[in-house]
Amino acid sequence: MPYLVNSLKSNMPQKSNITLSNITLSKTTLSKTTLSKMILSKIILPQSITPLQKTALQLFATLLVAYLISLFWQGFVLLPETATLPMREWVTDFVKWVRSERANFFGLFTVKEVTRSISFLISFPLKWSEYFLFRGFRGLGLPPLPWVWILISITILAHWIAGWRLALLCFLSMLYLAFFGLWQDSMKTLSIVLSAMVFASLLGLFVGLWANRSKNADRFITPMLDVMQATPHMAYLAPVFALFGAGQVAALIATVIFAMPPMARCVILGLQTVPDNITEAGSMSGCTKRQLLWRVRIPAARKLFMLGLNQVVMQTLAMAVIMSIVGAQGLGQKLLYALQQLRLGIAIELGAAIVLIAVMLDRLTQAYANRQTKIYHGPKRSFMQKHPHMLLFVASTILIILVVSLIPDLKALKLLPKGMTVSYGKELNIIVKDIVRSLYFIIDPIRDFITLYILIPIRNFYLSTPWLCYLALIGYAGYRLGGIKLMLLVSAMLFVIVISDFWREAITTFYTVSIATMFCMILGLPLGILATKNKRAAKVILTSCDILQTFPSFIYLLPAIMLLRVGDLAVIFAIIPYAMVPAIRYSYLGITRVPEVIMEAAIANGTTANQRLWKVQLPIAFPEIMLGVNQTIMMSLAMTAITALIGTTDLGQEIYRALAYQEYGRGILAGLWIAMIGMITDRLIQAWSNKRKREFGMA
Repeated sequence: MPYLVNSLKSNMPQKSNITLSNITLSKTTLSKTTLSKMILSKIILPQSITPLQKTALQLFATLLVAYLISLFWQGFVLLPETATLPMREWVTDFVKWVRSERANFFGLFTVKEVTRSISFLISFPLKWSEYFLFRGFRGLGLPPLPWVWILISITILAHWIAGWRLALLCFLSMLYLAFFGLWQDSMKTLSIVLSAMVFASLLGLFVGLWANRSKNADRFITPMLDVMQATPHMAYLAPVFALFGAGQVAALIATVIFAMPPMARCVILGLQTVPDNITEAGSMSGCTKRQLLWRVRIPAARKLFMLGLNQVVMQTLAMAVIMSIVGAQGLGQKLLYALQQLRLGIAIELGAAIVLIAVMLDRLTQAYANRQTKIYHGPKRSFMQKHPHMLLFVASTILIILVVSLIPDLKALKLLPKGMTVSYGKELNIIVKDIVRSLYFIIDPIRDFITLYILIPIRNFYLSTPWLCYLALIGYAGYRLGGIKLMLLVSAMLFVIVISDFWREAITTFYTVSIATMFCMILGLPLGILATKNKRAAKVILTSCDILQTFPSFIYLLPAIMLLRVGDLAVIFAIIPYAMVPAIRYSYLGITRVPEVIMEAAIANGTTANQRLWKVQLPIAFPEIMLGVNQTIMMSLAMTAITALIGTTDLGQEIYRALAYQEYGRGILAGLWIAMIGMITDRLIQAWSNKRKREFGMA
């Protein structure tokens, strides 16, 4: 081996041209000598035309033919209204029929009776949570739970789960809600969040178990979960509003539907990844199928189940503002009003409250998922030593009950009076206006230049390009990456959007998402690479990613409006920090997972650090990087519904207008087309990633 390495070094130029783009790696572990020979045997030699050049020529020819054909009929640029299908009218008429008394099941009961029954059943847990948190039991003359009791209870729970740091975070977060006069609104939001957590978790658990138990169910459930996760937040409001009306229950149902898929996916993945030796040990112990599931496999997949619960929490809080559109009360409703009136100081105050609730619930669920059960082998302990947190909780509860009952005039323990609360919203609003006004001469020229000379020309190019060219591009990509089947699938999905009279809005959405995704990758990929090279930088970057993922999506609208007001640049600016996280994380994970044996072989062949990055690490990490691109696109599409609140002309705005004018078909189809754009990109990127995996022998 030393002789081979020395001979290679003596015969290699100072900068080698090694590439791993065509190396096939076996699934077994390879020796350094074998890898060295494989690397050297795949040095790129000058050819008359490379496969990449051939692909580029074919793509150019395909687009040129499509463009030339489009010159013969203006309808290939934008279909005339007479050539489109009135899908929105069809869907609207269908929804109105469903809501009428004529729609019934076998002549026994109507759809309206079914939806009312569902609302009645779901309203029970929601009402009880409202009674405890902010309404009280007026018939019995009992007030809601005192804010001091809730604060102390959550602090004790946090200390039991993860220690004093998390307890301090929860304590300060709850103090903020109380002393800034946001307690009542916070409890209204929290009542929906807690109820949605329960329903979404149970529904996700049921769906996940069903998919794991039946292959036929899995074939149906997996595509449905794909569609649901690709559908933006606001798209769920149109059908829910049509069937269940407005109010707290409708908001709860929309939140449950939106938050359920991550839980179902984590259940499916958790049960699939349980090690075989654990399952075999359970079978050998005489477990029945039911015992094997509930006592062996589910406990073994506990961490992934808790990860699903954590995602449910974050998804429900992401709906906090959106669900206020259908009448949900709480922090989200007030924040929406503040955004609409451009009262940014008050919006920041309310947004901070939602962020603190999100951070608190996120840390609690994460800490509980990672909590290790302590086994004590010391001398026998008393009940007080075993359960100090329980005793502290009971003692604090008894003390608060006694104080409240013996001193009824002490209202501050029940709910802080308005005179004891503070608010910085108005002052902050003045400060924000002064800052923006002072930066006017810097920000406005830059914003106008980027908008007028970069974004608008790009948008006009997207809109003026014939839809036939997009169809040819998508079809060619599908054929090259996945064959005829994928080509027909993605082409059919795009053509449905074309003939539905939503083409301009769909292309505007694609324009926004593509530019935002490009900037996310330009920023995210270098940050991911930097994290792999510097441990201190990795800690800062990955911690920042955790923080960015914790914030509900609508929070990113605040700096966008504050600095850039409204417009395309503000929309893109709001999307980037929210959607950039997967680009960073998957780049980091892909590069760090490159096998050591490959890196050692590259070093043995005399490659420099830059050559190892560009010729070895990035090509092998390509599937993970593309998965990051895929997730970035999905998150960008989800944000298009949120950015509709600050004024856009895309599909997200169509959903928002449909809710305002009760055009159910318009809102449902706009949400479905956003999901379809996501599915087209998802299928193409997955096919591309799988193709690269096969080239490297990793699939």
